Amino acid sequence: MAVEKAYKNLDFLMSQEARMLRILAEYMEPRARFKRYRVTDTVVFFGSARALPQDEAERRLQRAEAGADPAEIAVARRELRLSAFYEDARRLAYLLTEWSKGLGQPWKRFIVCSGGGPGIMEAANRGASEAAGISIGLGISLPQETTSNRYITRELAFEFHYFFTRKFWFAYLAKALVVFPGGFGTLDELFELLTLVQTGKTNKKMPIVLYGNEYWDDVLNFEELVRWGTIDPGDLRLYHRASTPEEAFELLRSELTRLHLDSGPDEG
Repeated sequence: MAVEKAYKNLDFLMSQEARMLRILAEYMEPRARFKRYRVTDTVVFFGSARALPQDEAERRLQRAEAGADPAEIAVARRELRLSAFYEDARRLAYLLTEWSKGLGQPWKRFIVCSGGGPGIMEAANRGASEAAGISIGLGISLPQETTSNRYITRELAFEFHYFFTRKFWFAYLAKALVVFPGGFGTLDELFELLTLVQTGKTNKKMPIVLYGNEYWDDVLNFEELVRWGTIDPGDLRLYHRASTPEEAFELLRSELTRLHLDSGPDEG
């Protein structure tokens, strides 16, 4: 009688009893793949999945204006406004990838990494692809959202079930973080990374750039946290601000060079 091995039993592997095996797989399989492709340093892009490419947003506005429905026109104008950040993320990813490819230092490749989905995530992968570079997509299985855009390097496209294992790989490899306008997910990722840096749970220096001053001025007021005494004034120096791809690129290039290139290969 043929007896099935436990590790081939899909009913068991998908059961509650095997949850720890699934969690471990979401650590070990990406680790093996990152090692195979020599991925040790990433620049992570966070931002809204709802941001459209600018040409698509312009077409939607034209259709809405032709239909003359005020509600649809208002939505389309809002989409067009957000689409500017798609194009900025695309440009910034291009600049970073082009620069990284020209470093000529085999122990450092600052690879663009996104959450793998549409919007700002797609824009980041797209910009890296347009610079003929590789890029990473750390997707998450969600019922309402496609999680793998077509610009991710095929060998570096991942899909996670657990948010916390996905977040681990965002944080573990990141040498810098760029946060574009986004919703709950973007804010969650931003605050988790800020907390890791603030509390010293990361052994590395990691510049964090909030991109889009107008958006962040409307959405967050960290100075009020200082006024209320819930963070220290020095915590305001944990992040930088930028409003153009060139400004963000120069900031990141300067910080990555100072922290990770001038000092040579990292220990461990």
